[in-house]
Amino acid sequence: MNKNIKLAVAGAIFAAASAAQAGIIIPAGEWTVDLSGNVNSYAIWSKPSGSAGAIQGGLAGSGTGTTSAAQSTGLLPNFLSLSGSSRQNDLDVTWLISLNPGGYSSTGASGGSGTEHRQAFMTFGDKSWGSVLIGKNLGIYASDAILADMTLLGVGSPNLTGTTTLGRIGTGFQYADWKQQIAYTTPNMNGFQATAGITQAWAAIATAGGLSGTTGTQAQATSDASYKGTAGGGSPAYEGKASYSFAANDVTGKVWVSGFSQKVNGMRSGENAYSADIGANLKVAGFDLTGYYYGGAGTGTTIMMRDAYSLTGYARDVDGGYVQAKYTLPTKTVAGISWGQSNTDLATGETKASQAALIKTNEMLTVGLYHPLTKSVNLVAEYSHVTSENQAGKENTNNAGSLGAILFF
Repeated sequence: MNKNIKLAVAGAIFAAASAAQAGIIIPAGEWTVDLSGNVNSYAIWSKPSGSAGAIQGGLAGSGTGTTSAAQSTGLLPNFLSLSGSSRQNDLDVTWLISLNPGGYSSTGASGGSGTEHRQAFMTFGDKSWGSVLIGKNLGIYASDAILADMTLLGVGSPNLTGTTTLGRIGTGFQYADWKQQIAYTTPNMNGFQATAGITQAWAAIATAGGLSGTTGTQAQATSDASYKGTAGGGSPAYEGKASYSFAANDVTGKVWVSGFSQKVNGMRSGENAYSADIGANLKVAGFDLTGYYYGGAGTGTTIMMRDAYSLTGYARDVDGGYVQAKYTLPTKTVAGISWGQSNTDLATGETKASQAALIKTNEMLTVGLYHPLTKSVNLVAEYSHVTSENQAGKENTNNAGSLGAILFF
């Protein structure tokens, strides 16, 4: 992926404004205001089939092999980000607020799809000691996994139940999500940088797979005296990450680790839900290679804390990862291939017979072409094969293709 695209993704979506990540710059007194974002849309074809029926937590869906079509935003919604920066009292001060409309709607006269508000945060700091972020932004744990995912510019898994598609979320990494936080980031020290923060805790969701259609029987941990989650007024979650970036001649790369921990009072299998990951990226001679792995307990397969516990309060272990290879052709088109999976183990006391319809593995193979038509407009074509296997060993599959474009400004 070329430098302009990478800077646009980082600047428009996941970071405060800076000179290197500028969109439309507007001087405004002591503030420098930056208007940036993206617009994207894709035609998506999906053909789900299989013998497993409804799978609780399955991403391939269920069907009889009938092809359906839709038009939607991809893994990213449309982004309109307004940010400002200023130097005050020897501090660099920034703020950012974003508006994030999706693109999918299947009901006439509905006025369009849902709109989210993913970011509203401030930062203050100095290059000598680092910076503090306060507000709503991308979570810390697993954030590098989604930033390295090539389907960030496309569709990936075509699930259309929310504002966006899923990309590789749930088929190789857990969703970092957008959450309130107070986080400190160190200055960049010869390539090493670290972030630590306290973030909003999520409600733990216990499920019995497949007992009621596609959703199964669910219990939010805060609603039962035998196992209580810590969402809302309980303890916060704790997240952190560290990375090292390096460059030598024509070789550049990055290695990172991150972790998540949240207290879940009264769970019979322990007091903390946790996950940790490790990843690496290497770029050389037109090749861009990424490898990633994560593991945890009580944190869920796709969305953090969902399908994370049995109805009797025991944690389910999870793990997964993905590998990805991209190559930049002489036309500057990026050709990529990516494979990954996410796994869920049965909790103490659960059996394959009693939890037959609970997800065991979500897996996806994706191939894609990403062509920079201009420095702002990128044409995207992807094909993904998604497989969901339940605890009884039966599978559903989905063959999905997409064509569209994403514009950054």
